Amino acid sequence: MTELELAKAKAAFAYNAAADYFDHPVSSFWHRFGRQTVDRIGLRSGERVLDVCSGSGGSALPAAESVGPGGGVVAADLAERLIALARAKAEASRLNNIEFRVADMLGLGYPDSSFDAVVCVFGIFFVPDMEGAVRELWRMVRPGGRLAITTWGPELFEPANGAFWQAIEKVRPDLRRSFNPWERISSPEGLRSMLAGGGVNRCDIVAEAGTHPLNAPEDWWAIAMGSGYRGTLAQLDNAEFAAVRQSNLSQLLAHRVSAIETNVIYAVATKPDRP
Repeated sequence: MTELELAKAKAAFAYNAAADYFDHPVSSFWHRFGRQTVDRIGLRSGERVLDVCSGSGGSALPAAESVGPGGGVVAADLAERLIALARAKAEASRLNNIEFRVADMLGLGYPDSSFDAVVCVFGIFFVPDMEGAVRELWRMVRPGGRLAITTWGPELFEPANGAFWQAIEKVRPDLRRSFNPWERISSPEGLRSMLAGGGVNRCDIVAEAGTHPLNAPEDWWAIAMGSGYRGTLAQLDNAEFAAVRQSNLSQLLAHRVSAIETNVIYAVATKPDRP
């Protein structure tokens, strides 16, 4: 299995496993940041949008609302269970202008200049070759169209994140993650450099500091169960799972943690018009 195939398999496994908690009310930030990304690109009625790594529709649904019945959105994700959640919400909201695809963003097969806007929220870092992924997404943006990449800033989910990995190391040191892929682009400079490597040389980048409240340590556990951490948790047996949960939550309780960091970086690039 190649590095790319392994990364795709891991992402699909983690987020299919996380689907049962993905839309838990304590994880409302997925949809908040998705909507804010869409707001930043100023979609107009009738436009055509590609939303990749779309999850349960955090950016695809507001994009469909923005472009209206005369426009259209393609929402693609590797995790079929998240796509099923998004499809159900679109049907409940009577949004008939979204096409859902269980697909890899690098293999969609659309021609050059197919979309007025291409959006990727918290997904570009799942691809080992991020520059190559940006190049592929940029290729599908029409001249005058926009590319929006949203990623995590520094100190993601701290202090709960650090406590989580300490708990993992106690019972399964082989699962301890020493590096998170988004850390390479967790600063405006790092994100700008990566985008330039993918051929996007001019873009507006905004770093937004923020926190997400926790009413109780159990709120953090619901977030972990509904996010990429689930891929690690799914590899534990019952006793290991219980030990990690107890250790993680007891640390949050002991330190009276009432919020986690959710720093975000938004990048929006407009493709030059043809001469």
